[in-house]
Amino acid sequence: MTAKQVLSDKAWARWTALGLLAFAMFCSYIFMDILSPIKDLLQSTRGWDSTAFGTMQGSETFLNVFIFFLIFAGIILDKMGVRFTAILSGAVMLVGAVINWYALTDAFIGSGLDRWFTDNLNYIPGFDELGISPFYKGMPASAKLSAVGFMIFGCGVEMAGITVSRGIVKWFKGREMALAMGSEMALARLGVATCMIFSPMFAELGGDISVSRSVAFGVVLLMIALIMFIVYFFMDRTLDEQTHAEEEKDDPFRLRDLGKILTSSGFWIVALLCVLYYSAIFPFQKYAVNMLQCNLTLTLPAEGSFWASDSVTVIQYLVMIVVAGAAFASNFSKNRTLKYSMLALAVVSLVAYCVMGYMRQSASAIFAVFPLLAVGITPILGNYVDYKGKAASMLVIGSLLLIACHLTFAFVLPMFKGSDMGGVIVAYLTILVLGASFSLVPASLWPSVPKLVDSKIIGSAYALIFWIQNIGLWLFPLLIGKVLDNTNPQVVQGLADGTMTPEQAAVSYNYTAPLVMLACLGVAALLLGFVLKVIDRKKGLGLELPNIKQPQTEILESEAVSAEE
Repeated sequence: MTAKQVLSDKAWARWTALGLLAFAMFCSYIFMDILSPIKDLLQSTRGWDSTAFGTMQGSETFLNVFIFFLIFAGIILDKMGVRFTAILSGAVMLVGAVINWYALTDAFIGSGLDRWFTDNLNYIPGFDELGISPFYKGMPASAKLSAVGFMIFGCGVEMAGITVSRGIVKWFKGREMALAMGSEMALARLGVATCMIFSPMFAELGGDISVSRSVAFGVVLLMIALIMFIVYFFMDRTLDEQTHAEEEKDDPFRLRDLGKILTSSGFWIVALLCVLYYSAIFPFQKYAVNMLQCNLTLTLPAEGSFWASDSVTVIQYLVMIVVAGAAFASNFSKNRTLKYSMLALAVVSLVAYCVMGYMRQSASAIFAVFPLLAVGITPILGNYVDYKGKAASMLVIGSLLLIACHLTFAFVLPMFKGSDMGGVIVAYLTILVLGASFSLVPASLWPSVPKLVDSKIIGSAYALIFWIQNIGLWLFPLLIGKVLDNTNPQVVQGLADGTMTPEQAAVSYNYTAPLVMLACLGVAALLLGFVLKVIDRKKGLGLELPNIKQPQTEILESEAVSAEE
């Protein structure tokens, strides 16, 4: 008797579901870093120094960490399911984004809210004593309200993250799960490149600087993300109707089930690896453009020239899409001629993109290559983990690459200050390798979680990992901002006594200390990677084993051959 085929058994259906979830995360990743490439404009137009910028950026995860929202989000996911939680997360992201946008509009300046935020939230009992307050006395009012909006957005985006992970497990379990998770993150990270290219363009559109225009661009994309989640709602409901998923309610989630997660040593190692690795990447992204502005010798092209126009921004983005699309698609082509033709197109387009970034003399366009190599190799890595395994080993390799890249940014890149082409080449190569190292995490770490916990509580397991991760994502943007101000007293003093303009100060920071700090996180992740390999070998967690199990018929044939021998 042949088992009835359900929607997730059909390749087109499960990859369409993945596309909807991935595009929603693509939009959310754009908003997550929408202000990162315009840190200098925020300092010159809104008076945000590095401490204000870092405090505001760290606020994204404040409610998730200290109000334990992510834990509640995991319970909501386990009790209410993927569909409800996806739409809820999309709506929460949109509300937070709108608040963030209003904080940076001209309408906010001088308003009653402006005065209220200036006079209030300068001291929060308990939080100030512990040194974890998301606000401080003297913090610009626009940064405070922006932080409030970012907190709400952060609740939504992290809820969306665990929901998408759970959704992928639901549609791809026993199939190409590592490939699916890696592909989702590859597309999502194109959001980083998209915001790096378009955020400065919208902020400087028509020669009139307005940082709120960049945020408005992100708000529109989050509206699209919500639509993607709504469409996914109907696909997922159809799957549940076919699989009679409502029968699972006979064995509902119980709070004590969390104990099964917390007593797993493998789970804790994976969670700590996650917080160390992501803390060395995501906070860095928020400062990366400014770091390049401070370390590269960039001369803006003549005003009115082609390289200074908005047209070249759009063209460069289209070239980037060709790079990403050709590199990604080459992994799925069975025709060798077509496969290598697409790879050649991707390489030529990548070179063209890099040349255009150099000609534009744009730090944000240079950093936008961050996800491009990852897009090409993530399917390869995901496919390897699905069929060959070695997930823990990949985490070790990723940590080594992470350390090398941050140390290169800290000590090698500054040596090329004054050499415009040499510095840009070093920056491009290092950024590409850093992006490649980042692709090792979704392809190896996230698919390992279902091997560590029961499927009924996997939503809570992801929520716990994201909560632990969020501690680092709250702490390190704040630390980087404080370290920058404390290790660059000449910049702080120059702004205070008027000998340095905000525009000059914004591109005069020495980033060595923050980069060394991030490299140390990579060292800690490397050590934990080796510990994970030892635990996996002793306890047989299966982290080094493939995700796709050998079909039963093949197993029987193999056993028959062994018996004959």
